[in-house]
Amino acid sequence: MAFSDLTSRTVYFYDNWIKDADPRVEDWLLMSSPLPQSIILGLYVYFVMSLGPRLMENRKPFELKKAMITYNFLIVLFSVYMCYEMVHTCWLYYFSKFIELLDTIFFVLRKKNSQVTFLHVFHHTIMPWTWWFGVKFAPGGLGTFHAFVNTAVHVVMYTYYGLCAMGPAYQKYLWWKKHLTSLQLIQFVIVTIHMGHIFLMEDCKYQYPVFMYIIMSYGCIFLLLFLHFWYCAYTKGQRPPKTIKNGNYKNKQY
Repeated sequence: MAFSDLTSRTVYFYDNWIKDADPRVEDWLLMSSPLPQSIILGLYVYFVMSLGPRLMENRKPFELKKAMITYNFLIVLFSVYMCYEMVHTCWLYYFSKFIELLDTIFFVLRKKNSQVTFLHVFHHTIMPWTWWFGVKFAPGGLGTFHAFVNTAVHVVMYTYYGLCAMGPAYQKYLWWKKHLTSLQLIQFVIVTIHMGHIFLMEDCKYQYPVFMYIIMSYGCIFLLLFLHFWYCAYTKGQRPPKTIKNGNYKNKQY
């Protein structure tokens, strides 16, 4: 098959596929096509897995204490806003996933490369990439539930990490780390159950059933990954360290 013929077929397929997209999101940031986000996420993975660690190899780690405190509590405020502002909720949730890429950037700049785990990078990459398709074709409705639950959990989670970044003086307020992991596990159980009951309904005519399978896959995959973290951290005894120095903290799942 000639290259020109392959190109024309690809363009034809894309044009027919994209015509079913929701016209309301056409002009929104990053929503014109999946290419911009794919480039951003590709560069993110390249930086945190390869370029960043090499750049930092012979450099002292950045402390970034003030930046991390500001970042974590801004995420809290942004998450609270999303919980109450339902207009554009899906796009706001999608866009927040790009802001959260800074989690890993901070790890790399502080030379905490052991925290750049498969769970961490997988979560930060797959969530925004797949959510583009949800926002593009089916914003609102079914997809808002697990976004709402995850956003509520993030209010608690980033509050914890904001306190961690404030240094040893706030360590006495951080006794609830294990409960935070429990909360994250509970959210995946809730999302899985919520999506699972859809398959028992005969008259659920959701316009894009593939998204139901994707969301349920989210719940199951992350539930298994977090159960593995729980086992390693709290059953095998590989617990997060009890001391926090200079605002540095570890074992941030995402």
